[in-house]
Amino acid sequence: MRAVGTAHSGYVIGTIDPRLYGSFVEHLGRAVYSGIYEPDHPTADKNGMRQDVIDLVREANVPIVRYPGGNFVSAYDWEDGIGPREERPVRLDLAWHSSESNHVGIHEFADWAEAANTDMMLAVNLGSRGLDSARAFLEYVNHPGGSQWSDLRRKNGREEPWNVKMWCLGNEMDGPWQIGQKTAEEYGRIAFETAKAMRAFDKSIELVVCGSSSPKMPTYPAWEATVLDYTYDSIDYISLHMYFDNHAGNTADYLAQNARLDDYIATIAGVITYTKAKKRSKKDVYISFDEWNVWYHSREADRKVLEGNDGWPHAPALLEDIYNFEDVLQVGCILNTFIRRSDVVKVGCLAQLVNVIAPIMTVPGGPAWRQTTFFPYAYASKYGRGKALNLSLDCPSYSTDFAKDVAYLDVSAVETEDDGALTFFIVNRHQTEVIELELSLEGFGSRKVILDKVMEGHDLRAVNGPGAETIEPRDGSGASVTQGRLVAAIAPLSYRMIRLGA
Repeated sequence: MRAVGTAHSGYVIGTIDPRLYGSFVEHLGRAVYSGIYEPDHPTADKNGMRQDVIDLVREANVPIVRYPGGNFVSAYDWEDGIGPREERPVRLDLAWHSSESNHVGIHEFADWAEAANTDMMLAVNLGSRGLDSARAFLEYVNHPGGSQWSDLRRKNGREEPWNVKMWCLGNEMDGPWQIGQKTAEEYGRIAFETAKAMRAFDKSIELVVCGSSSPKMPTYPAWEATVLDYTYDSIDYISLHMYFDNHAGNTADYLAQNARLDDYIATIAGVITYTKAKKRSKKDVYISFDEWNVWYHSREADRKVLEGNDGWPHAPALLEDIYNFEDVLQVGCILNTFIRRSDVVKVGCLAQLVNVIAPIMTVPGGPAWRQTTFFPYAYASKYGRGKALNLSLDCPSYSTDFAKDVAYLDVSAVETEDDGALTFFIVNRHQTEVIELELSLEGFGSRKVILDKVMEGHDLRAVNGPGAETIEPRDGSGASVTQGRLVAAIAPLSYRMIRLGA
């Protein structure tokens, strides 16, 4: 089986915003407590943060992290997380049926983000609260001093403002599970007024308005059309969320699901274009895909807590999917889709970062370890920054009930800005066939293979664990550039990254 195509230096989709490879930490399960924060852990720093987790976050090169939610934010009083820790209230979190100690708030998270070399993307509560709370939070975080909220920050130990640039106006406000769910009209109005107030404080901040929490929502995509009609000229991004599962155990269908993702992006891109034309606007609005991941392995185990059968536990094990090798291929396909749609998708957040449907897992008091999906995510973040290229590829395909002509090879290409290297991220969806890939390289000059990493040959259900990261990349072999053509044999059911340098 062969796939033949062309990569041309002039076939540019757009420049990738590094924040495409962001992530997410919510006060949910063990994401915070025994995830990033465990003061009694042997590696804990002076702030109680796990240094082993910080090291892995830095290894993954995570550019931005969304916080504090998620569903959690829609009933969250941000003031609960400031001031002396011993005076902070314990709250019952209705979103995840847990108790929240508030031992970690904005100060602690900001210190962690600095240590992890990542930026903060903060969300405001537009569920149980609204405009006034949002503008107070912004003032607390970003104003230098001389006002009520900024002086309170200084009193609480942070002299300089954090100058956070990206703010989410609520979370999944279309969802009936959300505290303070709103209609599109209700949300459009409060989002507009909140954006107006926040812009009055600082016109340079970037604002994200809530789009549909899933393309399966009955209000999709009319929700986006209504919300953008209210907010278009006041915001910068509209958020989309999507999760992927394989309850049916059908590998071919599972690995074709990024076709649905592509349709989702294309539909909302169309709504954005329509709204811009309707308003005669000169402003461009982009997509912040600030929740995405595989999520289905742990749902049955979560039921006891989420249905309230376990009381109100503090930081229970929730949404702790253990990812397998099949999920590596899925995550690779999702990331490829984001790269190919980086003209409109500028921000992405893998949900989530630690313990909760996450690439990084921890054992309380013990090690932190990399899930199987850590590797395609880290490779994309490290090597997928620069110009996204539009490949021409002729490849055998298959069809499912929801998608036609799904190419067996899923490929994206990026020309990086710092060293000019050309990187191909490749997933072979075929379950039995090696695919001989041949790509003509046009306009790149002389190239050679400088890095070749592959994940292949594993049982689809194989997983990693603490002290046993057996599903990891190894050096690939056989790829070469001859007479301006990249040639490589791509193994069945494999993830591969090939980098070409001068």
